[in-house]
Amino acid sequence: MRIGIDARLTHYRQAGISQYILQLIEGLARCEAQDEFTILQSYKSREPILSNSNFAVRRLLTPSHHRFEQFTLPLELSTMGLDVLHSPDSIPPFRRNCRSVITIHDLAFLLYPHLLTKDSARYYSQIDQAVQHTDAIIAVSQATKNDIVRLLGVSEHKITVIYEAASPIYRPIRSPELSQRVRGRFGIPGDFVLFMSTIEPRKNVPNLLRAFRQLLNDYHLDIKLVLAGEKGWLFEDVFRLMSELDLLEDVIFLGRVSSEELLWLYNTAQLLVAPSIYEGFGLTPLEAMACGTPVVVSNVSSFPEVVGDAGILVDPNNVDEITVGMWRALSDSKLRECLIEKGLKRAATFSWDKAAAETLELYHSLA
Repeated sequence: MRIGIDARLTHYRQAGISQYILQLIEGLARCEAQDEFTILQSYKSREPILSNSNFAVRRLLTPSHHRFEQFTLPLELSTMGLDVLHSPDSIPPFRRNCRSVITIHDLAFLLYPHLLTKDSARYYSQIDQAVQHTDAIIAVSQATKNDIVRLLGVSEHKITVIYEAASPIYRPIRSPELSQRVRGRFGIPGDFVLFMSTIEPRKNVPNLLRAFRQLLNDYHLDIKLVLAGEKGWLFEDVFRLMSELDLLEDVIFLGRVSSEELLWLYNTAQLLVAPSIYEGFGLTPLEAMACGTPVVVSNVSSFPEVVGDAGILVDPNNVDEITVGMWRALSDSKLRECLIEKGLKRAATFSWDKAAAETLELYHSLA
């Protein structure tokens, strides 16, 4: 069986979908399947993904999300003899000579269309056609599956829930030198609360800033808030609010960090806060829990499903709840120990090997 995986987005290696593709491919390689895999990379990408004998790379001229993608991509695929094509970013080529699997990570573009750029709105406007033209859909959580059924009218029998997982690199590191290294590298003077994600409206950073201001005012803690992640859509509002709340000396913005640097940050942070108003899966809290870091997360969408009772759940629209959640995780030593223990166990239940095996089984079911 010849399986194609659209990996054109992997040249954005830190992006969530890129990491999904990379981890899935590595997991499939460990399955030791007899199938032939064709990894479809962008002509821009120069980094090899795998060197396994049954994994071949084909470089495509058609850019991902390009406005002419539906015309040019089928032409490039037509001579490859694929049996199944997996499109991990929702939109498959509608004209093709093989079966199709797509992964839907979330439907934020339908729930919050005002938060999209013009190009993103154009690309994801094809989602209704995508779910009709594909043979199978992977949802990364039950919450996302429920959204697909509710918002797109897809039969639940067409959708398979296959959970993501934290990368194996995320693990506890108990080293006294690590804290000094992280603080020296990033200019963090002491203890800190970590936020890790793209700075965009859906991530609810304004309410996090308000809650952190309240935390400092009410509890007089000597602690910083570290924002790690790229500047996204409407990020200017966040930096304007930092100034209004007089937080310029208390918030440290790191921008984009590498996977290794993120591993260090998770292990050094007092806790991770993820107050998003919507997430399809919630990978960041899972990575933090895998490092033994307590988490405070929103009680909406997929977060309760992923975190379970291993984190503190708060209403993302309630600043007081976010504040108290952070205070409890920072001040209650018994609670912290409990969250760390439960978080490690919870994170271990998610596995890329399991995700890859379930995905491979879905490929075979279509052949």
